[in-house]
Amino acid sequence: MASDATGPASTLDRHVAPDHARSGALAAMSPAIEVTDLTVAYQDKPVIWDVDLTVPPGVLMAIVGPNGAGKTTLIKAILGLIRPVAGHVLIYGKPYREQRALVGYVPQRGSVDWDFPTNVLDVTMMGRYGALGWIKRPGRAEREAALEALEKVGMRDYAHRQISQLSGGQQQRVFLARALVQDAPIYLMDEPFQGVDATTERAIVALLRELRSAGKTVVAVHHDLQTVPEYFDWVTLLNVRRIASGPVAEVFTDANLRLTYGGRVAFLNHQGAASEDVVPGHIAEQGESPRSVQSDGAE
Repeated sequence: MASDATGPASTLDRHVAPDHARSGALAAMSPAIEVTDLTVAYQDKPVIWDVDLTVPPGVLMAIVGPNGAGKTTLIKAILGLIRPVAGHVLIYGKPYREQRALVGYVPQRGSVDWDFPTNVLDVTMMGRYGALGWIKRPGRAEREAALEALEKVGMRDYAHRQISQLSGGQQQRVFLARALVQDAPIYLMDEPFQGVDATTERAIVALLRELRSAGKTVVAVHHDLQTVPEYFDWVTLLNVRRIASGPVAEVFTDANLRLTYGGRVAFLNHQGAASEDVVPGHIAEQGESPRSVQSDGAE
């Protein structure tokens, strides 16, 4: 996102690229996200139970676990969209309500009314509404920043197309463009790879890595276990309780996957050789392909 040192900064650089002084100050404050003793219940049934989680600044973290593990619930609880029964969440040491401007959110595509009569550019500019407030309307600067964000995700040519006319992968790219113009140090993403084609998936991975390189913290609910070591550097394994959390190389292990998913779990080690009594080429709950695992309403 940084501009060419030999030329003027681009619109997106001026409005979206991180303020390095602010990024440095935030990075010195650890952690980016701190969850303590968090419990959420639906009708007296715990969905997540006594979860402690520390997310350091500047990591690209996956949240993985079986259906009903509470992955989406955890994201929504961090955002204050769901009231916990117990526990609290801090963003850079302060309650979320005081730090809303520091957090961008990319929800599941299925949670949005894609038949709403608006176009791609307008949806992307919505990412600036938090900074503009309720009274000020988006102007030329916001429009230019939105168009440049769309360019980065390969959607500028679709700027004036109705969102109802987009494919699933195109919709996801628009969501990511909207996130780019939010200029948030932290991004929470709920299944950003769900239902996208291989080309879009590669584009999303490249964008997430760019955000991380810019000092952002990205937390994403993810289901394809086989791609965790390739796409992420940090991982949290969740099944109602937090099973493990930390660098992928340390906690994304056969033993922790078995604890998370229960029973036998096929596991491929990082050198590409299958460990004993597993199914080569896959990391999945026994009897399921990695991409067959989807979230349900209880999450």
